[in-house]
Amino acid sequence: MIEINHHRYSFPKLLTLGFLAVIAVGTILLLLPFATRPGRQTGVMTALFTSTSATCVTGLTLVDTATHWTPFGQLVIALLMEIGGLGFMTFAVMTSLLIRRRLKMSTRFLVQESLNLDNVSQIQVVTLIIKLSLLIQLLGTALLYADFGPRYGWGKGLWYSFFHSISAFCNGGFDLFGNSLANFRTDPYLLVIFSVLIIAGSFGFLVWQDLLQFKKAHRMSLHTHLALKTGATIMVLSVIVYLITEKNLSQFDGQMGWGMRLVNSIFMAITPRTAGLTTFSYTDLSAAGLSYTMLLMFIGGTPGSTAGGIKTTTIGLLTLQAVATLRGHRDPTLAHRRFRQDNVFRALTLLFVALIIIAVAILILAETQVLPERNPLTYLTFEVMAAFGTTGISLGVTAKLNLLGKLVIMALMFIGRVGIYTVMFSIFNAQPKQPSYRYPEEGVLIG
Repeated sequence: MIEINHHRYSFPKLLTLGFLAVIAVGTILLLLPFATRPGRQTGVMTALFTSTSATCVTGLTLVDTATHWTPFGQLVIALLMEIGGLGFMTFAVMTSLLIRRRLKMSTRFLVQESLNLDNVSQIQVVTLIIKLSLLIQLLGTALLYADFGPRYGWGKGLWYSFFHSISAFCNGGFDLFGNSLANFRTDPYLLVIFSVLIIAGSFGFLVWQDLLQFKKAHRMSLHTHLALKTGATIMVLSVIVYLITEKNLSQFDGQMGWGMRLVNSIFMAITPRTAGLTTFSYTDLSAAGLSYTMLLMFIGGTPGSTAGGIKTTTIGLLTLQAVATLRGHRDPTLAHRRFRQDNVFRALTLLFVALIIIAVAILILAETQVLPERNPLTYLTFEVMAAFGTTGISLGVTAKLNLLGKLVIMALMFIGRVGIYTVMFSIFNAQPKQPSYRYPEEGVLIG
């Protein structure tokens, strides 16, 4: 708890209020006259929605980023993606380091909460986040400029490289081309660079720390083992599923060769992990492809990364628990270590609450919105998953929603980025304390 002006605030509540403050500042900046191009008008809802989407690194938009916003407006969006992707507490720590101020213990606890760290001693990962993020994004800018520079000229090419390096690494999903990366679906160099940036951002900074220190420590944490194995499994499975459901993107047979379609299929397996950058409209996907994409958006990336969703470790841990239970074992294990039971309970609670939130959102939107005539429930569910998973891939429904619908999507983006536990704890003002008593135990029938 932190006391401010004689009011006590829990760490989750302060984090929630912090993200809301960033969104509010972004909204005000986007409402400035020189943030909008001449002949265009920006209403409060458009600015608020765009600021929310950028801060929550989602990419869902009501207006075209390239044609509606001036370079200043686009810069605001880029900064919001950076702050939202790395976490505003990371920037608070960076400021303290720059002015050589010692971090207060309350600040350390806030950083721990915002980055999903197990304990305050892991606060050193913030320095790694800052250095590694800057290095990767600068390198990404340079590599993108090698293509965008000759294509658009040095000024425009450099701005496009900078903006899209941030968007890809922070899994933001915003683009300045008007059709995401559809113009570059036959450019394997760009698709590989974007893929690496997306994966680097969704890796998780604790995983990066373990990998960078592995040569010295000769060990990895259980978290890193689970994150890497689950992520690799999902990646390989996704490529196989898309190759089967979309027949290696056979709908583009006349436009791309077999090899280029394979590259796009691999990119398609990467981008639903909350990145939102696409090389074609997802309305071209089969029903099976759309269903699997929704599952990927729901899962998202690794905890402590720029990605959203319920996270790969949640799915990985629950899978191991299910396998252990079905085999008659008590504890889920990996790499000769067993998981704590409170990890399993937390994962189960997260999954349950996430499903409830999504179901309620779908119900509200289905009751209050004008739905597409073709596959209305599919389109609606896809948009909800894209918002909750902070993915930003859209089937074109978001821009057509009424005020209530846009508010629901914004709430989903906010919960997906800030985190279910953080938002719920701040709403219910939960305190991490155990009662001094326990009721008698009794079993019930399950299944």
